[in-house]
Amino acid sequence: MNIRDLEYLVALSEHQHFRKAAEACFVSQPTLSGQIRKLEDELGVVLLERTSRKVLFTDAGMQLVRQAQKILMEVKVLEEMASQQGEEMSGPLHVGFIPTVGPYLLPHIVPAIKEAFPELELFLHEAQTHQLVQQLEEGKLDCMILATVKETEHFIEMPLYYEPMILAVPENHRWSKEKEVSMDSLQGETLLMLADGHCLRDQAMGFCFAAGANEDSRFRATSLETLRNMVAAETGITLLPKLSVPKSMHRDGVVYIKAVDPEPQRLITLDYRPGSPLRARYEKLAGVIATAMKATCNAVE
Repeated sequence: MNIRDLEYLVALSEHQHFRKAAEACFVSQPTLSGQIRKLEDELGVVLLERTSRKVLFTDAGMQLVRQAQKILMEVKVLEEMASQQGEEMSGPLHVGFIPTVGPYLLPHIVPAIKEAFPELELFLHEAQTHQLVQQLEEGKLDCMILATVKETEHFIEMPLYYEPMILAVPENHRWSKEKEVSMDSLQGETLLMLADGHCLRDQAMGFCFAAGANEDSRFRATSLETLRNMVAAETGITLLPKLSVPKSMHRDGVVYIKAVDPEPQRLITLDYRPGSPLRARYEKLAGVIATAMKATCNAVE
């Protein structure tokens, strides 16, 4: 048994398909299937049921998968410890982003990161919060950048900046000429929201419900761009994070207005595993990001 065998086993449990697991491990399907069978012979237990089209693990197989995940996580920690022997800000770094942060934040920070750490090789991964949390726990990500939520409380969270939420209304809306709109004005209004799974949905709904507004239950968007287009089509109003808003504050049929009293905002953090020995690396990365965002969003005090 070796580490690679455990990686094959975990990949198979994740993908539930031999071909997909083999592709994820960059080997042929016969190679992965053969190594799994060798592992069964070596351990003297049956790990998989092979009488079905689906990949079904036996109880012994699931126990081994859980233990393999723990072992691979410890291997990841050892690799991180070993990497400290070389240049601290060099080599690969896998960073996760949520869809409501990544596309709008990356143009601001990637140039600054490359300039500060030219030897750092960034690998960027976009997924919803619950997926990033799982990937970070499994060691597939080194760190992640997202809006702080309850699901991330068990990680080390380094505050980066506060991002205001801006009110988006159609250009013929009664508020379209206003520079600011009080949150109290939203009482009785119905707002368009993202679908379940997006942390921005819960954050925006919290501010809206506090102001006495309601959610439009007839439609839930899968992206900020869909929300923006729905506003342009005069189907409703919504709150969008500041980084997704154009500088002109009026474009393509949508007017963006500052919300005040109170200003709705979310805290963006860089999160990493408590057991990671690369704290200094993440602190340096967070410092560069926070500095790059000072002129755009609210600094963390």
